[in-house]
Amino acid sequence: MDLFGRQLEQAAMSRVVAGAMSGQGAALVLWGDPGIGKTALLEHATDVAGPGFTILTCRGTRLESGLAFAGLHQLLWPVVDRIDTLPLPQARALKGALGHSGDQADRFLLGAAVLTLLSDLAEVRPVLVVVDDGQWLDEPTAQRMSFVTRRVQAEPVAVLVAVHEDPALGDWELVPSLEVRGLDDSAARLLASSAARDVDDVLIEHTVRVAGGNPLALQELPRTLGETGAALLSQGDPVAVGPRLRRAFRARIDPLGSAIRTALLLAAADDRGEGAVLRRAGAVLGVEAEAWELALRSGLLTARGDRLRLRHSLIRAVVYEEATLADRQAVHRALAESLTADATGELRAWHLAAAAEKADEQVALLLERSAERAWGRGGCAAAVRALRRAAALSPENGDAVRRLCRGAAAAWDAGQVATARELLRASEKMSSEAAVARLSGGLRGVIEFARGDQERAHGFLLLDMREVPDPAKALDLGCLAVRAGWAAGRPELQAEALRQVGELARRRPFPDADLLPVLRAWWTTEPGEDAKPGPAVLTGDVLARLSSSLLRLHPPTPLGVAWGLEQPLSVALRNKIAKVRRTEEVGVLTLALAQSATLDIVLGRWSEATANATEGMRVAEEIGADHLASQCRNCLALLAAMRGDEETVAAAAARTLELSVPREVRALSAAAHWYLGMSALFAGRADEALERLLRLTEPGHDAAHPTFAVLAVLDTVEAALRAGRPEAAEPQTQLLRRWADHTEAAWAVSGAHLARALLADASDAEKWFQFALEVPGASSRPFSFARTRLLYGEWLRRARRRSEARVQLAEAAEAFQRLGATPLLERAQAEQELTGAHPHRSARGSERQDVLTPQELRVARLAGEGLTNREIAAQLLISPRTVGHHLSNVFPKLGIISRSDLAKVDFDGAAGAPTDTVTDSGSRDSS
Repeated sequence: MDLFGRQLEQAAMSRVVAGAMSGQGAALVLWGDPGIGKTALLEHATDVAGPGFTILTCRGTRLESGLAFAGLHQLLWPVVDRIDTLPLPQARALKGALGHSGDQADRFLLGAAVLTLLSDLAEVRPVLVVVDDGQWLDEPTAQRMSFVTRRVQAEPVAVLVAVHEDPALGDWELVPSLEVRGLDDSAARLLASSAARDVDDVLIEHTVRVAGGNPLALQELPRTLGETGAALLSQGDPVAVGPRLRRAFRARIDPLGSAIRTALLLAAADDRGEGAVLRRAGAVLGVEAEAWELALRSGLLTARGDRLRLRHSLIRAVVYEEATLADRQAVHRALAESLTADATGELRAWHLAAAAEKADEQVALLLERSAERAWGRGGCAAAVRALRRAAALSPENGDAVRRLCRGAAAAWDAGQVATARELLRASEKMSSEAAVARLSGGLRGVIEFARGDQERAHGFLLLDMREVPDPAKALDLGCLAVRAGWAAGRPELQAEALRQVGELARRRPFPDADLLPVLRAWWTTEPGEDAKPGPAVLTGDVLARLSSSLLRLHPPTPLGVAWGLEQPLSVALRNKIAKVRRTEEVGVLTLALAQSATLDIVLGRWSEATANATEGMRVAEEIGADHLASQCRNCLALLAAMRGDEETVAAAAARTLELSVPREVRALSAAAHWYLGMSALFAGRADEALERLLRLTEPGHDAAHPTFAVLAVLDTVEAALRAGRPEAAEPQTQLLRRWADHTEAAWAVSGAHLARALLADASDAEKWFQFALEVPGASSRPFSFARTRLLYGEWLRRARRRSEARVQLAEAAEAFQRLGATPLLERAQAEQELTGAHPHRSARGSERQDVLTPQELRVARLAGEGLTNREIAAQLLISPRTVGHHLSNVFPKLGIISRSDLAKVDFDGAAGAPTDTVTDSGSRDSS
């Protein structure tokens, strides 16, 4: 069929197809009203691609929208034999999703599997993926395909999707899109005339006027309305296509015999279109072969192979909605009878549910079993739909509540937070909060902790902890309550949760209970409450056990940093990350990356921190884990503050505060204010910095948090002194001293000495500077140690002890240079010049062309460990070809020629800041 007036759309699709042909992948979503011509455009693109492409297609249907991975099954059916060539974890995930095995389909691993499969196919010839009626794809398929479309840039893969609604509102929001609008009058006139050649010009003109440029209406209205149509169309002003087009289809359907209408209704009720199933169901209702033939001749039903489909989705809607309830129920019963329970149990359950006239436990049980199967394959959204309907069909109240709670859990797994809360509320109206807590495993508190208000989460978690029957689950909820109290910046809530967890452990034994005293000590935030954890409990078996069984009570990394535990925690997390990467548990990996990034920053591994935080934030945003994404975003803001990138700090902090303040997640809000204050301090705006930093100790402020107040003390003290307000520095110094006495953490002891040095008079200051530098272990934090040297060097220079100052300043400058801490590097260099040294400077903001991006760094590290491109792609959720693209950039940047050379590279140096060299003039003090 000719495409009239679609030059813009054809050009856009041709660019996507041509890009894939040249090795540059792309995706495009076409969207617009039903009947606007999206399917015709997709068919045109398929014709343009031709035999030079591997073409994979699928089409969403109303009936299968609730069946997990139905669309993916249809899309990959032609190449299902290639699944065994994938890496084993990916192959297992994909087979599990398609129902070929009992393996569970991890959502991210499955996306990587589809991406790898397409990449493999593209090695032979370019691939065109065509998805029609994407608005009706089952949600797991839509999410996986959306995942794929955002990662095909380096592949000869083109993806075209057609949907009804603006893709900015759904799964395709990050994919380039093009709205398909109505044809202009000239093109509309040509299309209407070509579709109904024997219709007079008057009817054509009226059709053009009311069709609104909708191609389906332009083709259907003249043919279906006939002579009476002219009078009908000439009445009144132009109207929306929907009602008129429905009237046109009804005009075609009503004159048909009852058997033909039943055949059409069967096709509308089971729009998968399996001819054998439809004919068996038709036989139950007395629809003979002749009726099917007549339905095909009417043009409303089409046949392609053994598939029988109504010609357009709007026809399906009219046929189904115009039928009586009794007729629809009869059709669904017949379809259920025609399906075998073993092969298509889920479809059969849905047809029986649609046919049910009242509560029916047998049907509810079938739906529940269907939901569990879908959930096991990763089809959480399908499970939600089935369990909700099962609850509605449950004769017994208790069964209904149980199914609603299961549905809430499935919705939570699917990322449908609002639906999960809605189902829990519905359950509580039918039962009690205690019963719902038991049946849902305390889900309301878990949801509130992850997405909502931390104080409310704390209360819910402690209440539900007492109700859930499983001791391990109860402990898990109690641990989350402790974390909620800490995240809310409320020590009293944290202490109460710790107390109740201790009582729980005494009443209900659980594995690894012997670790509770150690964990309780770690969580203690006030001096004198508990004994400090000794070095013996921070290594080996304890950390291994924590990482595997008691992760909830594992101290959050800022608290671990405050205790000075960054070294053992980093070892534990690095081991955890390495292990998880081998098993490809992407969700756990994201949590570990977010925690590890903070430790990497403290320990001076800034390039690795950037890579970890970037990767963690990307995946966290994929799954809508706002708090986790904000943790990663805050890490990037801290790095940006120390590197002098104020714009990045401001943008990251604004987004974090937007999410965290309404939910009272003060741990995230405090970090954002700290990094804004640090950024202002390093930029020379001491007053602004002090205002920000004092909020960390201001009672009732959104940023008030005891852990972050301690961590930010040195910034606050320096800001107070530079702003001419030494009185504001003294309470901060006392705070850090108390923490140092409580924990004996090297950084805190050194920091307390440094704060005293900054506040001391000339006769006492030097000894405190020296004490700060001599604390064992203080040098393990390169940035902090270099900053101490800088402040000491500045003091020495002001005391006119220039030679001694140059030593401290040169050491500080070298560390800042290696880390890329531009503001303090420039400050150190300016001080060096005042001592008579002549440091070589680079222009501020200059970029080395050989610096690796975070993703290049990650790829290079893994390749250096001996992983293949396919193994790296599986871990990083990118395609093997994209891995190759990154490595092709890495080799010239690092000046190497082979993968074997990667094992010898110092990657922290490879991703560092521009290198400046510093020379001493050798001049003597003149004083």
